[in-house]
Amino acid sequence: MEVLCGSKKTNACPSGGVGVYNPGYWGMNIEKGKVYKVSLHVRSSDALSLTASLTSSDGLQKLAAHTITGSKKTFAKWTKVEFHLRSNQNNSNSRFQLTTSKSGVVWLDQVSVMPMDTYMGHGFRKDLASMLANLEPQFLKFPGGNYAMGNYLRNAFRWSETVGPWEERPGHFNDAWGYWTDDGLGFFEFLQLAEDLGASPVWVVNDGASLNEEVSTKTIASLVKDVVNGIEFASGGPKTTWGSVRAAMGHPEPFKLDYVSIGNQECWMLYYRGNYQKFYSAIKSAYPDINIISSCDRPTISPSNPADLYDVHVYTSSTNMFSKASMFDNTPRGAPKAIVSEYAVTGNDAGKGTLVAALAEAAFLIGLERNSDVVEMASCAPLFVNDNDRRWSPDAIVFNSGQHYGCPNYWMLHFFKESSGATLHPTAIQVSSYDQLVASAITWQNAKDKSTYLRIKVVNFGNQAVDLNISVVELATGVKKSGSKQTVLTSSSPLDENSFQQPEKVAPVSSPMANAGQQMGASVGPYSLTSFDLLLEPSKHDSV
Repeated sequence: MEVLCGSKKTNACPSGGVGVYNPGYWGMNIEKGKVYKVSLHVRSSDALSLTASLTSSDGLQKLAAHTITGSKKTFAKWTKVEFHLRSNQNNSNSRFQLTTSKSGVVWLDQVSVMPMDTYMGHGFRKDLASMLANLEPQFLKFPGGNYAMGNYLRNAFRWSETVGPWEERPGHFNDAWGYWTDDGLGFFEFLQLAEDLGASPVWVVNDGASLNEEVSTKTIASLVKDVVNGIEFASGGPKTTWGSVRAAMGHPEPFKLDYVSIGNQECWMLYYRGNYQKFYSAIKSAYPDINIISSCDRPTISPSNPADLYDVHVYTSSTNMFSKASMFDNTPRGAPKAIVSEYAVTGNDAGKGTLVAALAEAAFLIGLERNSDVVEMASCAPLFVNDNDRRWSPDAIVFNSGQHYGCPNYWMLHFFKESSGATLHPTAIQVSSYDQLVASAITWQNAKDKSTYLRIKVVNFGNQAVDLNISVVELATGVKKSGSKQTVLTSSSPLDENSFQQPEKVAPVSSPMANAGQQMGASVGPYSLTSFDLLLEPSKHDSV
């Protein structure tokens, strides 16, 4: 920043000085009373008087300010400066600016403004991370699919360049989605988020392939070694080579890394299978307990091409997604099991996240639930989108700098968060001349009060209301007369969506059930997902 004006009247700087500003990502949401940590590296040709401030988008409203001063000697070399700013006002469209009234040249690098109040103190926005936590996720797959690959290998995600001090990370161009990332959200941060959520990390590694290039099996050895080093960074002891880097970042205890996915659906590429063998052998040799996920389909898995799990991606229309409730019904039982790591309704009726898309995905998940002996895990994709930069629709959670909302498929996932570890029961549904219903039944236990519930979920993907006669047989205990509830996800139109203005236009609504019993009547409305949570009598073996 070359400053040509100064303090002399003949060449005086304007009031408030001159300088540079950055609005963050479509404006910073600055809140009154909140504290923000500023970090930057500065070098100056002369004595320095530089004011850092948070302001309105036009610079006229000042929310907080701090002046950095020092002699020419102090800032002759790059100097890291850190301080806190406390805002005295609210402004959802703020910017950060650096101004001075002294002539000279000032160099700036690695400038950061971050809120101090973050999810578990680890840098993630509380509101967004809490939305994830409320789903009680069992695993977190990262850093992505195409993002891990890149359109070209020079732009692939390289884990070792995303750890250590932020200012030492080179960053890279995410050519798959068209933006630069400074990799402040790196390998360590993904592992930390998974731990904070109580979720198992699933690391998708670059296997030497991008969308347009791939490394031959003859020259893959260095990338294989890099992945083994990455596992050591995550789960090695604090005195190991890479474990010590993690420890220096503030996490001496190893992360629990149990799953590594080799690539992102590249089984069709020329060198994938040969490269996969190299990764599999090296990882299993060093870390035999790691579960390795193959990008190849189940029929290709064999003793000569082994895998603990195989990856499945499903992107299709809502009608096709609904029909895929039976996708795994005829899959041979036994290992390896599938991880459906990406699924989403796409196409015209998906919109930016519609009710009908969520219902189709619910039916698909019920199919996975019923086939949990051959499907290990499932995750929707993509998870987040900034409303100012939509590269894909729909997504589960939409946000901007200060707001957020869940799409209908986000709320749909709440119906399944008790499924992991639950007991699945056989179900049969019979409605003449109407094939738009899918149902499942599980028993699950409330972790807080240890009560046990029978949950019956029913997706009605059609435009007719249906009256059901529900019969529960062969349960060890009966249904209590009170304490049961019904929860419904529906809306006036199957194409309804949520928005910042109506964040819960399509959201679950619960009500107590007055007629709960092992024999009961119930109605499910058109285009709806309904769960009946029937509170069960304590079994004879339950403690009081």
